[in-house]
Amino acid sequence: MTDVAAQSGNARSATPDPMAWDSRARRVVMIYLPLACFIVILLFPFYWMTITSFKPNAELLNYKEHNPFWITSPTLAHVKHLLFDTDYPRWLKTTMLVAIGSTVLSLFASTLAAYAIERLRFRGSPYVGLGIYLAYLVPPSILFIPLATVIVQFGLFDSPLALVLVYPTFLVPFCTWLLIGYFKSIPYELEECALVDGATRLQILWRITLPLAVPGLISAGIFSFTLSWNEFIYALAFIQSGANKTVPVAILTELITGDVYQWGALMAGSLLGSLPVALFYSLFVDYYVSSLTGAVKE
Repeated sequence: MTDVAAQSGNARSATPDPMAWDSRARRVVMIYLPLACFIVILLFPFYWMTITSFKPNAELLNYKEHNPFWITSPTLAHVKHLLFDTDYPRWLKTTMLVAIGSTVLSLFASTLAAYAIERLRFRGSPYVGLGIYLAYLVPPSILFIPLATVIVQFGLFDSPLALVLVYPTFLVPFCTWLLIGYFKSIPYELEECALVDGATRLQILWRITLPLAVPGLISAGIFSFTLSWNEFIYALAFIQSGANKTVPVAILTELITGDVYQWGALMAGSLLGSLPVALFYSLFVDYYVSSLTGAVKE
């Protein structure tokens, strides 16, 4: 009797469970397949830039004899031409200085504005916050003409300093709106206790609020740095000389001679120009996610 029960149990265990198979199939269709498509769509441009950067011109211009998705004879000629025969190192340095300067300036102004709107609670502060965010919705293509007049009058045309002063016009509104929401999630009782102990508003901001708002500040910094790094319209309108151009504008205007596109150098410049932003994201992605999911809880 015991042997019969054991044999029936083994038979049941050997029979595949249709519910488990259905669960695995549903997981593949609902999770893994969309994630695979998402990853392929996101990473394919970087893969295409990479293989184009190291392909010789013979492979780039002859797809009938060479596979467009693979490299037969890799070369560093395009990277060498970009780094040593052009002003790309200077373009990269200018872009980095402009992005860092505009990010620091925007974070400073946004922090003070967001804290004043959220914590000082003056009359009409919610409408001021809404007005600042609505200013972010104004297209830069409308503003660069009047801003160009201001830049010329101040003698900043064809200077990277012009970009450092202009970029906060579209960075500050969004960063302020983002930090308002983050400051709102920080318990106000912490500041009330500090006020009772005799701390000033600046001391509270520096020693209590800002340390707790580090994820929000990093999130706003990532946003500001990325937009400053990739901005094109203002950099094209306010910078004329090739030596002072930023990477997004320079690789498009300086690496195209007439109707000849230097595809290898173009892709190499785009690939090298995207690495600082990707590295910046990878280092602070945990803070960025935490700023989007919430702050200090009471």
